Amino acid sequence: MWFPVLVEKGAGVAIFSFHGVEIIPGYGIDLDLGDTVHILQECGEWFYGYVKTRREKKGIFPKSYVVLKTAKWSKYVPDSILAKSEDPVVRECRSVGREWGEIVKQLYVNGGQSTYEYDALCRAIRDIIDGRRQLITGTLTQDQIRELKLRLTQKIDGKNRSLGLDLVPRVGHEVANADEMGAVELYHVHKRSAENAEAGRGTVRKKRVILSQHSQKAVGHHLYCSFRGFSYQLNDDCEVYFSLFDAQRMQFISERFLVKFLYGMSNFVDKLQLQGTTVFEDLGFIDLHPELYLVAQVIRVGKMFYSESAKKSSQMYKRPFACGVLNVAEIVSPPLHLKIGDNGEEELKFPSMTSDPEEREFTFKLYSTDEKDFSQLHELLVKKTMGKVSVVSGSFTIVGLKMFTGDLSIIRHENPIIFKNTVATRKLGFPDIIYPGDVRNDIYVTLDHGEFEKGGKPTGKNIEVSLLVLEGDGSTLQSSIYGAVSSSVTGTEEYQSVILYHHNCPRWNETIRISVPIEKFPSAHLRIEYNHCSTKDKNIKKLFGFSFVKLIDDEGTTIKDGPHELVVYKCEDKAKLRDTQNYLGLPFLSNNTGQQVIIGNQTFQRSTKEMLTISTLLVSTKLTQNLDLVSLLKWRSNPEKIKQTLENMAKVSGEEIVKFLQDVLDVLFAMFLSEEGESNDYSGDVFIVLINIFVLLEEGKFEHFKPVIDAYITDHFAAALVYRGLLSTVQHYADVVRRAPKEFYSQIQKCFESLEFIFKFIVQSHILFARATCGEIRDSFSKNVNALFIALNTMLDDGPSHQAEYVPIQAALLYNLSKMYNELVRVMPMVELSKLVTELFTNIPLKESVHPLSPAKLTALHHLVKSHLFSEKECRGIILPEVCKHLRHHLSHRQELKLCTEVLDDILIFLYKRSKTIDNRIHDDVETVGTSTLEMLVQSVLVLERTSPIVGNLVTCLIGLLQLMDQFHYNRLWDEFRESKPLRDLLLRVFLVFRDLIKHDVFPVDWVVMKLLTDSIMLKSLHEFSQPLVLYFLNKYSFDSQLWSQYFNLAVTYLTQPALQLEKFRTGKRESILQRYGDMRVEMGFQILNMWSNLGENKIHFIPSMVGPFLEVTLVPETELRKATLNIFYDMLEADQKFHGDFKQVECELIDKLDMLVSQNKGDDEYRQLFNSMDHLHRILLERINEFDPPWRSTGISFINSVTRLLERLLDYRNVLQGDENRDKRMSSISNLLDFYKTEINRQEMYLRYIYRLHDLHLSAENYTEAGFTLLLHAEKLNWSIEKLPMECNYPAQTEMERKEELYLRILKYFDQGKIWEKGIPLCKELANLYEFKFFNYTKLSHILKTQASFYENILTQLRPEPEYFRVGFFGKGFPLFVRNKEFIYRGLEYERLATFIQRVLTEWPTAEMLKNIPPDESILTSDAQFIQICNVKPIPDANNPILKAQVSEKIQAYYNVNNVDAFCFDRRLNKFVQEDPDNQNEFKNMWIERTSMRSANPLPGILRWFEVVEKRIEQITPVRYACERIEEVNRQVKCLINQYSTDPSGKNVNPLSMKLQGILDATVMGGLANYRDAFFTSDFLQNNPDSIGYVNKLRNLILEQVNILEAGLSIHGKLAPSQVQPLHNRLVECFAQMKADVETDFSRSPSANLSLRRSDSGGVRDSGRKTLSSSSIINTPLPPVPMELKRVTESSSNRSSNSSTYGQLVGTFFDQNSDEDDVYSKPSESKEYKSINSTNSLTNANSEPSLSTPPPIPNRQRMRILQSASCPRNNEYIFMPPNRVRELCAEKQNGHYNSLNSGMDESFGSGNKSESYRTANGSPVPVCHNENEDISTTDGPPLPPRAKNSEIDGISVPPILPKRLPRKVTLTPRNSTDSERNLSSPTSPTKIGPPVPPKPKSSTKDPGHEIYLNKDELMNTNSFCCEGITENSPIEPPTKSPIVETIDSREMNSERESPNNNSNPIQRNSSRVSHKEFFSLPFESNKRE
Repeated sequence: MWFPVLVEKGAGVAIFSFHGVEIIPGYGIDLDLGDTVHILQECGEWFYGYVKTRREKKGIFPKSYVVLKTAKWSKYVPDSILAKSEDPVVRECRSVGREWGEIVKQLYVNGGQSTYEYDALCRAIRDIIDGRRQLITGTLTQDQIRELKLRLTQKIDGKNRSLGLDLVPRVGHEVANADEMGAVELYHVHKRSAENAEAGRGTVRKKRVILSQHSQKAVGHHLYCSFRGFSYQLNDDCEVYFSLFDAQRMQFISERFLVKFLYGMSNFVDKLQLQGTTVFEDLGFIDLHPELYLVAQVIRVGKMFYSESAKKSSQMYKRPFACGVLNVAEIVSPPLHLKIGDNGEEELKFPSMTSDPEEREFTFKLYSTDEKDFSQLHELLVKKTMGKVSVVSGSFTIVGLKMFTGDLSIIRHENPIIFKNTVATRKLGFPDIIYPGDVRNDIYVTLDHGEFEKGGKPTGKNIEVSLLVLEGDGSTLQSSIYGAVSSSVTGTEEYQSVILYHHNCPRWNETIRISVPIEKFPSAHLRIEYNHCSTKDKNIKKLFGFSFVKLIDDEGTTIKDGPHELVVYKCEDKAKLRDTQNYLGLPFLSNNTGQQVIIGNQTFQRSTKEMLTISTLLVSTKLTQNLDLVSLLKWRSNPEKIKQTLENMAKVSGEEIVKFLQDVLDVLFAMFLSEEGESNDYSGDVFIVLINIFVLLEEGKFEHFKPVIDAYITDHFAAALVYRGLLSTVQHYADVVRRAPKEFYSQIQKCFESLEFIFKFIVQSHILFARATCGEIRDSFSKNVNALFIALNTMLDDGPSHQAEYVPIQAALLYNLSKMYNELVRVMPMVELSKLVTELFTNIPLKESVHPLSPAKLTALHHLVKSHLFSEKECRGIILPEVCKHLRHHLSHRQELKLCTEVLDDILIFLYKRSKTIDNRIHDDVETVGTSTLEMLVQSVLVLERTSPIVGNLVTCLIGLLQLMDQFHYNRLWDEFRESKPLRDLLLRVFLVFRDLIKHDVFPVDWVVMKLLTDSIMLKSLHEFSQPLVLYFLNKYSFDSQLWSQYFNLAVTYLTQPALQLEKFRTGKRESILQRYGDMRVEMGFQILNMWSNLGENKIHFIPSMVGPFLEVTLVPETELRKATLNIFYDMLEADQKFHGDFKQVECELIDKLDMLVSQNKGDDEYRQLFNSMDHLHRILLERINEFDPPWRSTGISFINSVTRLLERLLDYRNVLQGDENRDKRMSSISNLLDFYKTEINRQEMYLRYIYRLHDLHLSAENYTEAGFTLLLHAEKLNWSIEKLPMECNYPAQTEMERKEELYLRILKYFDQGKIWEKGIPLCKELANLYEFKFFNYTKLSHILKTQASFYENILTQLRPEPEYFRVGFFGKGFPLFVRNKEFIYRGLEYERLATFIQRVLTEWPTAEMLKNIPPDESILTSDAQFIQICNVKPIPDANNPILKAQVSEKIQAYYNVNNVDAFCFDRRLNKFVQEDPDNQNEFKNMWIERTSMRSANPLPGILRWFEVVEKRIEQITPVRYACERIEEVNRQVKCLINQYSTDPSGKNVNPLSMKLQGILDATVMGGLANYRDAFFTSDFLQNNPDSIGYVNKLRNLILEQVNILEAGLSIHGKLAPSQVQPLHNRLVECFAQMKADVETDFSRSPSANLSLRRSDSGGVRDSGRKTLSSSSIINTPLPPVPMELKRVTESSSNRSSNSSTYGQLVGTFFDQNSDEDDVYSKPSESKEYKSINSTNSLTNANSEPSLSTPPPIPNRQRMRILQSASCPRNNEYIFMPPNRVRELCAEKQNGHYNSLNSGMDESFGSGNKSESYRTANGSPVPVCHNENEDISTTDGPPLPPRAKNSEIDGISVPPILPKRLPRKVTLTPRNSTDSERNLSSPTSPTKIGPPVPPKPKSSTKDPGHEIYLNKDELMNTNSFCCEGITENSPIEPPTKSPIVETIDSREMNSERESPNNNSNPIQRNSSRVSHKEFFSLPFESNKRE
């Protein structure tokens, strides 16, 4: 039995993989290692549940395969999924690791594994995993766990920010729980997290001191200094003193820090057993500026004079050596900036100065100067006065510095390693922050300078000053003198100064700290002794005088700070100084008169010419130098001075007061009242002193003394009666404000600023009094307080507006009001106090103008909301309405919005937290806030600029309020707005605000949690706001279409916002959103449907405006919602039809919106969904139409079909919007859209829009002709009228005539650039006619006529390449609809030939496969793949064009031959001869042609470079008709050449004419005219083909005409040919004579006459003709040598010719082989030519290095079709011939033995038994040609040779560059090769010949060295100018493999003996025989082998 599993055990993790679907089909589920499973039930050893990531599949799995985890329920996880109860940071590390892992995979796939981002992210993932592992282990202490979590969260937040992921809101180091806090609190959490993240330290930082407005300058800063190294070149010891110097004040600001170096020790501190680290502590704000320096003074300790001797002296002196300074501004001076404070004043903002991440090291040089200037050497260096200083060579100092900010005790605790053994160097004076516990009694004495007598000597003394601290009895104080701070030096009894050599006016500038216990301070004094240190007298120090200073004067005050000039008394005997009483009675300052004093027998005489100047600074918390303070403390002894003392207290410094704060307060409260508790004469003055002290304590420097005064109030204050006096005094101040003099305002303001301390004493005094009287007189206190509040109310009442001085007093009261009632709440009822406080704000008037008191009032309200009063229910009911009243006022006038939002923030946060508890009052409070502020909040958000810094906070307040409101609150809101207009305005504003918030993000992009919460609140609110629409604005009298439209637009905007498109999110994020909020789009969608269904007859108001928005709803991938939404369109169609009789509005709007959606290009997924939705639309609407059968059924179906067709075109266009490779596709798509908008739907504006899109595409592709034709579409829509046209398509507002004129001029420019001047001339004529006869604008007429003239001139003079045209077929369902299974005629680019065009097309369709040039079958058309078929086509000009019939220049006719054509054709050869026919060897007789004629949709050129084939016709051309066409074409070409040379014979190259004549007259390969005679002029042919007699007559006439034409051509040639060409001309004349004779013999009679002659002696004539042809001298006589100048490659006269020829090239009898037009126009199929080019190049590059591009795989062709009874093999069937036989054939050709050759060929290829002489490569005999009716079978073929590797350019496969032709080698080109193949081997396109013979096929066992494998067709076509006939019935197919080319060395061929067989059989012209003229049409050169 299955039992449910407890919640705690309902989660587990798979520890093994389990293939449950295979093991337990139908019941088991699959588990992968690491899967999280949810366990629902258990039974025995089995669990039942599901995997978390595959919730839809539930099943069973073994218990042993999972490990259970403790879990808890998550209310946001549907379907009972459990959330593990684990540490939040551990869980976050896991989810973050998964999310980052997906990003790492993407980076890796995109090739980012070598990038910095990839490496950094991998490291971050490893750190997160390692940190998570440490947390899970549970071996860390609490402090370590806390630090580790801090580090992990910092790492996560920092990396998320760099990756652009969502911000993680945090409270501490844990992720904020959005369910436990309201929208407002969540906003502030986001804000803090974002600010912390921007600081670069993640969203969690260590706790720092939070600085208030006044404490910004009071924070402590500490400079850590580590002495790293020191270099000096002395043999003595030295002391280095470090101190901080302020260059602005030109004084030291710190004590000195000492580091000692002993001679012989290392200079680097790290290696010494010394402590060289200190921290200069308590630097103030004023100290941190760019002119702060670290000064290092180096003092040499040794002999008086330095010597290199290492011997130590018995007497050591301190002598100046060097000094160095280092500017530390870079460390201590952060950037400062001004900030506008809350009160509108500028504040100097000091940025946070947390510990720098690293200690920075600095090195600075040391300098020296004269000894007399050593004391100011640092000043010279700071001022950069380098004239008196010099660098000490080889000396430098290295220090490490680091800045700390905050409490030094906390810093030491956080950095124990750094501060270990670190000495604190104090600041000279008190720090900015004085802590109550600090106890100091130090006096700093600075030895400044002295003046001493020489003592009768010519030189000065070497004076050393010694300082001692002595008690009154003469004993020395131990450890009281500190010359410097050091870890190794403690206080000393005596201090010796530096000695300046022979200087009687020394200046030391040495500061010494003297620490004297407080009890010994009154009797202690300082004695200064002066010694002369002689360099003789054994270095004995001699005393010559002394001075002394008393620390406490006779009045009991400490010696004043500042300089003091001391009296110097002469004394040479130190023993006299033992008794201090001998001199303590003497004056010690020079301002006292000095005289001789005799005490006993001792005499101390003052030296009048000697003096010493010192400076003192007292730093003591127990001693004072202020007489007024002493007088105050002793007020009872001097009562007459009390008033003066109280007045002087204002001058006492704060440091002095806080040192004696408790004593001062005791004295003041004792003086405040008499002993009877009544006020006295001093009460007012005492109160002033008190408030001055209280104000002093508010300063940041003394804010830490607040706890001291609190402790005093609690523990020491005992004045139980002062509360009366204090209350009455404050009341008095409030009463006299209006009549008090202005000079008293500051004192009144201080009173109200001190309310906190005043009421602390008042309350404590009242408590003491109540305690003493047992609370008997409590009512009097309440009365006094009420009287005070009445006075305050009067004061806050709006006084005279002109009294500006009055406002600060009121503001001071409001700012400090909370401090008053927060104290009173201890002794007064809260409700009563709340009423008193609220009454204060009631008396403050509300004005529309900006009131200066508003900030203070709102601040006071803010304090009130945060007070304890607000938390009480009864008090809140009193306070909240008053607060909301003021908030509403300020929000409505947009005043002080920042303060308003702060108040609202705290209210909403409080209400949200209390709403989670049982508090009935909260419901009423929300109602109060909602009805008071909601409307104003909406208005404020609506008008506020989105760039405002407070807009986010204001929006959050609105969202937070809506979050708290429920249905009851909304109903109360509707009751408030009873009238329809206010309610309508509110709803309209709400809808506008919501829509604006959705469209324009108020929150940053990465605040996803905040955005989602906002969306969920909006969704709930929209449901409530939609209710009044139905209740109040739906009936026919109150229906408001604008309001409803705003609602629908808002709903659609909400539904389609990017933040809710879950499909774009990562899996984890999407699941988290779905678990917490669900798919909010679906809920909103059904809300829309519900509202639409309520409209009824009012639906017509939303047609067509809502067509587009509802169309966007269909993008939501929710089947039911989409299906329901699509029904809306049926309602729209029905409503439109009902009210307007049609649905044109719906149709137009739907088309517009569809087009707009495509233009927005939202993304692939969305458009796929859109397509699906339209499929639904088509189906659902048809279902509804068929179901209800409305009267508009037929038009509705037509409309639906039309929209579907449009969508198909739009989607095709959208799919090719991006990428240059899709430019042609975009053009096709736009053309389809143009046709649709022009023919099916007349939409002028959309038609023009796509015209200019197509125009821009043409310009980018430089298709100027097509751009002109495109603009012509627009021009044709315009007339020559003066109607004003609006601004559109980048045209300004202008008349129709002006726009059409501008279009014409642009079109003319494009036609000129496209060299299609014939199309521009009609436009010029039209413009010229208008300029001349209508507008009479002769200026423009002149210009346009010049343009027209230039066009005419260009036609005759400019060279225009004639374009090639190509047929392209796109077959297969893999193509888009606009090209699928269609054929197109393409107009090629300039000079673009077939191979280049194929390459371009394949680049555009990279996945397409080339198809052979045969009609595709049904399997191709229905395949899902892509197949392309390409071939050349020939344009057919218009036969009715008069220009083509007229005798005009060829340049004029040339345009019309290839332009403005829509008819094209191409030919394909057929073979229809019969095997039994004895004349079937004549290829002319069997040359049947299949001609395909096509017509394009539009003439070319046009708006595109291609158009679809709309008409196609196939016919077969008989051989005789084809012969007529070819000879007619040759005649036309010769005529053109004759006309050219006749018109302009001068200066022209005669080569083209020479080559054409030679090709016709000297073409021996094709057999001449005898073939035509034998084929068509025989009785058999005429009898069998009587319908061809007309063509035979035409052929005869054409041949006769050709004779005349050739004669004229020879005549011109003879006149123009230069001397070197005359031998060729003579040869041509001889050939012509022979030809003419043959023509007169064979073709002079008509075919009927020939018929009788042929019947009588057909064979003789034929044999005679053949004999004559073979024995003629023309044939057998070798050609004369070719002139050198004619060996150049010449260009054909026709621009369309893609080939060229040279002299010596033999051409077919009646058509030039070098011209594309002379061949049968059928260009081989695209694959044929493309592959043949690649094949040829593969052979020529066989020995070269392989291409870097991987070649395409070679198809496995294991079986090959052969003809069983054929006499010749097909292409790529290889025959083999012994090498010696090949050489024999070659030698026979060289020696002229044609019969031998013929015999050899008969042996090789003859029929009958000889067919077995040679075999194919696989060993099978060579078959003979077969009859087309015979059977065809298949057999295994040999493996084909390897295909050459294609070259690649930028990833596109292109044919390789053709190599140069090598001498002594010949290319054997296949007979059936294409023009491009023949061109590759022609002299004009020389080809490198001679790749190695391919390896022997596996089926052959013979040695490849004794066999040469040759394709039979290659062997037949060794002459590249062979007959073009085809001998097979099947159409010619391109070779599937590269042909074999064999290099034959001419020397080897000559060395072979001649063939013994000299058979002279006639030349057979069938496929099984090869004549010697075909085989050897090129003479071989007999050169020696290299």
